[in-house]
Amino acid sequence: MNSPARISDLTILYPDGMHFIALSPDGEIAQLTPDEAADQFSHLAVLVCHRQLTEARLGLELPHAFDILELFAFVRPAQFCLPAPEGLARKLGMAIPFDAEDKALSVGRAATLLLQELSATPAAQAEQLASLADMMGKGGWSWSTDILAALGKTPSAAAPPDGRAAHVWTTLNECEDVLPRAMAGAKPVSPSQIGSRLKSVLGEHAETRESQTAYAQSVGGIFAPPDEDKRPHFILAEAGTGTGKTLGYLTPASLWAEENAAGVWISTYTRTLQHQIASELTRFYPDADERQKKVTIRKGRENYLCLLNLEEALQRMPGMPQSAIALGLMARWVSASEDGDLTGAGFPAWLSDIVGRRFTLGLADRRGECIHSACSHYSKCFVEKSIRGARQADIIIANHALVMVQAVMQSYTEQPVPTRYIFDEGHHVFDAADSAFATHLTALETIELRLWIRGAEDGRGGRARGIRRRLEELVADNETALAALEEATEAARILPWTGWTKRLAGGSTIGEAEAFFAEVRKQVYLRNDNPHAYYDIQTELYPAHPDLIAAAHAFKDGLENLLKPLLELAAQLEKMLEEDTETLDSQTRQRLESLSRGLLRRASGPVAAWCQLLGDIASDARPGFIDWMQITRIDSADKDVGIFRHWLDPTQPFAETLLKSAHGVAITSATLTDQTENQTARNDSNGQQAESEAKDTPSPFISAQQLVGAAHLEHEAEWSTHSSPFDYASQARIYVVNDVQRDKPEIGAAAMAGLMKASDGRALALYTSIQRLKATWPFLAEKLSSLNIPLYAQHQDRMNLQTLLQLFREDPRSVLMGTDAVRDGVDVPGEALQLMIYDRVPWPRPDKLFQARAEWLGRNEWTDRLTRLKLRQAFGRLIRRQDDKGVFVILDSRLPTRLTSAFPPDIPIERIGIAQAIEKTRIFLGTAEN
Repeated sequence: MNSPARISDLTILYPDGMHFIALSPDGEIAQLTPDEAADQFSHLAVLVCHRQLTEARLGLELPHAFDILELFAFVRPAQFCLPAPEGLARKLGMAIPFDAEDKALSVGRAATLLLQELSATPAAQAEQLASLADMMGKGGWSWSTDILAALGKTPSAAAPPDGRAAHVWTTLNECEDVLPRAMAGAKPVSPSQIGSRLKSVLGEHAETRESQTAYAQSVGGIFAPPDEDKRPHFILAEAGTGTGKTLGYLTPASLWAEENAAGVWISTYTRTLQHQIASELTRFYPDADERQKKVTIRKGRENYLCLLNLEEALQRMPGMPQSAIALGLMARWVSASEDGDLTGAGFPAWLSDIVGRRFTLGLADRRGECIHSACSHYSKCFVEKSIRGARQADIIIANHALVMVQAVMQSYTEQPVPTRYIFDEGHHVFDAADSAFATHLTALETIELRLWIRGAEDGRGGRARGIRRRLEELVADNETALAALEEATEAARILPWTGWTKRLAGGSTIGEAEAFFAEVRKQVYLRNDNPHAYYDIQTELYPAHPDLIAAAHAFKDGLENLLKPLLELAAQLEKMLEEDTETLDSQTRQRLESLSRGLLRRASGPVAAWCQLLGDIASDARPGFIDWMQITRIDSADKDVGIFRHWLDPTQPFAETLLKSAHGVAITSATLTDQTENQTARNDSNGQQAESEAKDTPSPFISAQQLVGAAHLEHEAEWSTHSSPFDYASQARIYVVNDVQRDKPEIGAAAMAGLMKASDGRALALYTSIQRLKATWPFLAEKLSSLNIPLYAQHQDRMNLQTLLQLFREDPRSVLMGTDAVRDGVDVPGEALQLMIYDRVPWPRPDKLFQARAEWLGRNEWTDRLTRLKLRQAFGRLIRRQDDKGVFVILDSRLPTRLTSAFPPDIPIERIGIAQAIEKTRIFLGTAEN
């Protein structure tokens, strides 16, 4: 039911550190403790900015909150706005608020401006918006009454929300039918062409950087004509931070694409870098229409909103009226989105925080759900638009995971194969390959397979249709195919389904799969010496217990009974495509091709791999692989169970499936190599020479070649290295603090607060443990609140990581606490990041995968290599421009000197006490003493 309150009657509640600012409708301002604010406002309507953050700081839910961000998402859909009063002010042309009271005031002003903006909506559009707002109001949306009033409308009679008001797909443009390009040409690009193009892109008055030009020309080597003795042309290029790496490789890539009418695939590890690359391409293609044709971002299906998912959620809305709010906001977003990308720059990441994942990110396509051309929205599908755009684009920006999966899928399609790849963030190729080519036989994976085959069961409606509903009409006249379809549907009954977790724990399993997973669960608990661990529980698989072997044998028999009809179905579809060429219409052909590929991918991929893994349990580990049992946990709760198989060297299948079929590949990064020893001797603060890793240091590219697949090629990889232009000796300091007690969070918080006071905020605190982050947060929050330094925290503030990073970038005095995962996502040039603190040395977690590879490559070598890489990556986030200054601190005296080769050699590393570190930080950064 709608709240009777109007915004003019609302108190504005704004969190300010460890307090709250309450601004009453008559203008009275009060500063309250969380307890005082909770007592006053737990049952009242209030106006807030980011309800989830406010509730996290308050410690309770606010059921009647008016969230200004929801209003912004409705009025200005698909527009970025920093989810804070400053962001709203900047977007709406208001004066930027600086203190907490002014920020609270600006929230109220922003609401007024947004409603005024709505009141100027043209009549035709006003009718549509009013219908949508009315639908959302029937789901309990607080803003509905105010929005309708601004549009000159009144709420309709009480009734369940009607989803037809949100059928925005009717206004979307259809996909253009685009054919794949012909075979790529073989024209090379010369160093002089590359130099000229780079100069043109930078502009006549830009300073020419020799290192950037040299780097661009070295990457240009992958565009040489195919060579039988050097296939692919394979180049490893390390370019230090500040080299201008992105423009460097885009220059030869764009040249070659134009000259040869073919696309170049640029692959990254993080989504953030994908969009940074797209932004850089505006220099090459300033015209928006040309850029749309020349550049495409490709992501997996799970990144795009599925219009069929949205339609079906709207159909269920009358029985779930509370979903009307989220679905209405998503309908507004879809109507304004250019690409439907739920992880892109056009989707406000905070929207999934404030209305929930289920009806935002949860509307994305999931593996195996898509029915392709059988979908009524196929001609307007966002994924299909992305795929078709890539067929004619010059530059295709993808991610490592998609590129590797696509390489595997090439054997199931006759589409042209990409021939030129550039892998940025190349230090992550090993990890990406490790995930892409692994086999996980778990309860959740097998449930997904059952859902894909049988569809939604137990009378449940919904998205998953199952292969019967997708295939029956297509194979109605093919008795062999119908028989195989029936056999596969029945065989899938052995797989787990709803209620499996209780049955596994209670010993009342149904089917061979659940019996197997119950036995795995039992063995993991029996073999593990810490069954109550916070993280995943892993144990050895071999030697397998006889009961586990018997369960695996029975499960394998059941999977083979499923595998046979799936392959038969695929064969029958292929036969139909061959024999009925003259009679099949285009849409039917597309459906048959899509279903055939899907069947082969499932059967020849995971199902076949599962059968092999189950068959090996009776013997021992297959050479070249790592197997183990695991219970997957989230917040100490069991979420999944199964057995895992990874390649010992995942770059082997990466080389076989992708590298050897390509004509040219560049793998690049600022931290591609492992610097086991700096080129010049480093002196620590006591004047002692650093210890050397080895007497005869091999080329730093030896480790890089091992981790990117070069070792599996028949010819030597070419390599180049380009130093950073930064003067690290004058721009940075590194301190290893040696007198902070490790196991008391309040002491660690005091040390961090002292450093953050010295830097006036502007700090990133990296934790190697979620538990330590959570334990430290209350102490650090209290201390920073007294200093008026804003604090944001991963795993604490009920915000997704992208939102936290956006807030951190935009607030120059703020502090962000995060786990080690934050390291790869943050790019904060300038004064907003001048201090980086690691709470501990970031040693790798000693799980089964790490242990196996440490045995393969040498425990000390593998441990140190991974740790140095993390340190190099973290330090690289600190200095991003030539005028940046920064301090890197490790609150752990146990940092071995041998690991300090991760840092630039011209920075002295000082091992000092916390008091000295605080004083030196203040002096170096030039902050005023408080």
